[in-house]
Amino acid sequence: MRTFTKSLRNALYRPWSLAILATLLSASLLLALSVPIAMHQVQMREREQMSVHGERLLERLEQLFNQLRKGLDDLNNQPLRDCGPLMIDQLQQVSFQYRFIYEAIFYDGSQICSNWPARLSLTPSPGREPDIKGPVYRYWLTSPNEPDDNLAGLMLGRGDFEVTTSRGHLSDAVDLPPDGSLLVVVDEGKRALPVLGQAQDWPPSAGWPPDDGEVVVTDYRMLYRLPTDSSDYQLVLSLPRAEAKAYLAELWWMLPGSLLIALCMGALVLHLARQRQSLGGELQGALRRGEFKVRYQPIVDLNTRQFVGAEALIRWRHADGTMTSPELFIPLAESTGQICQLTDFVLVRTLEQLGPVLRANPQLYVSINLSACDVMEPRIGKVVARLLAIHEVAASQIAFEVTERGMIDVEVARLKLQALRDKGHSILIDDFGTGYSSLAYLQTLPVDCLKIDKAFIDALGYDAASSGVAPHIIRMAHALNLKVIAEGIEHDYQVELLRSEGVVYGQGWLFEKPLNAHQFRERITGGRRLGPRRADDDV
Repeated sequence: MRTFTKSLRNALYRPWSLAILATLLSASLLLALSVPIAMHQVQMREREQMSVHGERLLERLEQLFNQLRKGLDDLNNQPLRDCGPLMIDQLQQVSFQYRFIYEAIFYDGSQICSNWPARLSLTPSPGREPDIKGPVYRYWLTSPNEPDDNLAGLMLGRGDFEVTTSRGHLSDAVDLPPDGSLLVVVDEGKRALPVLGQAQDWPPSAGWPPDDGEVVVTDYRMLYRLPTDSSDYQLVLSLPRAEAKAYLAELWWMLPGSLLIALCMGALVLHLARQRQSLGGELQGALRRGEFKVRYQPIVDLNTRQFVGAEALIRWRHADGTMTSPELFIPLAESTGQICQLTDFVLVRTLEQLGPVLRANPQLYVSINLSACDVMEPRIGKVVARLLAIHEVAASQIAFEVTERGMIDVEVARLKLQALRDKGHSILIDDFGTGYSSLAYLQTLPVDCLKIDKAFIDALGYDAASSGVAPHIIRMAHALNLKVIAEGIEHDYQVELLRSEGVVYGQGWLFEKPLNAHQFRERITGGRRLGPRRADDDV
């Protein structure tokens, strides 16, 4: 199982494997997102088209209804109330005057006459109750299934007169989209009568009634309630929803863009992976070429300003003199497993360069930064023990700094750090306050000293939210009998504030910038040479 996992990890770390995986994942994600986006766009387009159709339909229906109402009003305002030539002539004049009136009828319950002597239209039978009965007008709707366009599609009545518009006039006026239906909803929304198009199942499954001018979407159709002033009925336009081919057409346009973005993502991952692989190879080459240097950031007694130790820092200076930031190559070395080689390099170089001065000054120490890899594996104890024996340096003169984020498994880290501490090494928590440590957490770890992060030191003396963090950490450390080192000191007032809180040790550019081995030895010995000078001491 372990062999399979290792093989899989090695395969995935290859640039082309990562690029192909990134392309496939990007394509899958983009296509998965494209489906709801395409559906949303099609639905939005449907709604827009429905609104356009509805507004146009409403405008034409208003024209049609206005003509029918005006024709009825004209007939009711004239004095004739008897079927005869004059009445028929009056009915014909109204039908000629208003182009949407196909037939005008007089019916007083006993006699009936029309502008069409042959009575070609299909009008409601005498005595039939109107489908809609308003305070002024009555409305009759006829079946839309009749094939004859000359038959009446809609009839309005007032008093003893009725006017109708033919199916053909109604179709021309409304201009209904294909497979659409124009419905009149009555009985407080419980029944829908088709004026044009096919009858529809009613009421819809949900979301009815909507506000005027809003669209209701069902599984198969879209319903648009046209704004009207009448409370007796509602006019509803019903249109079929887009078919699957509409969604596929939308997806077809989105497919090239999704694939192009996925290919770009794959190319970017390939570039970054190759760059990372290249930088990883450069790390190995830099170790062979001796491009890594060790600098020493002095740790001073704040009361005497004397050096008590130093933090060993690794720097990468290329052959052309350019520098690569530790913030770039340290995480890379951790991810590629090369960090252990860098830690060993720092240990070897520190004892080679400062071995004589450490032997001559037993109170002096150098702290070495450990990564999570160093902390979790037992190798570091063996490495440092061998080097200390070679250079005859006491274990107490080599301290180890670990970050809170570097302790992946706290229980394992506690055991490993305790083993180092049992051999005489001091354990320092670096950048304290930026991780997840708490008082209970610290009590479980074998720690000798806390190093307060520069961000909290910078806030000292300012009215900032983080200005009280450093004093809190200091008091907590003192309660646990831990030493405190303040990092990043740059101003004298910071020294005074720290001293007032009981802090004894600090480091920062106020005292010294990171020094090479020659400079550091000179500060310690006052210029006296304790051993032969190395070629890279002052580089």
